[in-house]
Amino acid sequence: MHDYYRIAEALQYIKENMHEQPSLDAIARQIHVSPFHFQRLFTEWAGISPKKFLQYISIEHAKKILKQNGNSVYDAAFETRLSGTGRLHDLFVNIESMTPGEYKNGGKNLSIQYSFHECQFGNYVVASTAVGICNLFFFEKSAEGAENELKAQWPHARFFEGENKHHERIEQFFGNNISGAEKIKLHLRGTPFQLKVWEALLRIPEGHLSSYTALANSIEQPKAQRAVGSAIGNNPVGFIIPCHRVIKSVGGIGEYRWGTERKMAMIGWEAAKVGIN
Repeated sequence: MHDYYRIAEALQYIKENMHEQPSLDAIARQIHVSPFHFQRLFTEWAGISPKKFLQYISIEHAKKILKQNGNSVYDAAFETRLSGTGRLHDLFVNIESMTPGEYKNGGKNLSIQYSFHECQFGNYVVASTAVGICNLFFFEKSAEGAENELKAQWPHARFFEGENKHHERIEQFFGNNISGAEKIKLHLRGTPFQLKVWEALLRIPEGHLSSYTALANSIEQPKAQRAVGSAIGNNPVGFIIPCHRVIKSVGGIGEYRWGTERKMAMIGWEAAKVGIN
């Protein structure tokens, strides 16, 4: 079992028993390991202790980050305040939209290559056209289910399994080994509004959070919060387009296309990585 799935099991238990604030011993018992083993497992995965990690995913911490950021997280000021590491997605990801014809015809005349991998957030399938990455879906146990979901997105495309340079770039990104001038190229099918939302998501630095309201304001569509939420829910490239960084304005983690536990894991892992206080 990949370490992430033990972590996710623990996070699910924590989420369900948040009001009781379960102890380290209780969490360890839930996932059938000793407290010592759980502490070591968690620290190796997150780089920090379980206690510190829980602070990063608490409602109190989320409210604090939202209050600190407001809309300023989208302003040019954060470019001088934060390091390049904090702006990893913005610096290394480039979006190119598909043509209207490619958007409407379900992938007709497109060849899509896909491959399966695992990272610190579990299993995923990544797919690309000749231009760049078009999908990244996380999945639990069934690679076949993920493959079927992928193909349903592109009913008229030609599919073949195998890796290429675009997929390798994604692996480097998850491994924090990305460098050089070449960006990760995303080749996305979306409406102009969706693309605007996805581009705005790239500007939220690692370790920081935004609300749906702030995101809507950042694209000058303050009344489009519901449409913003829909665009976030339809994000075709998990983690690389960081839709996990958008939470409820009251501080709740909220839903996530690939599971609330995975969203919690991503938020806490990124906060630990950049040392947000």
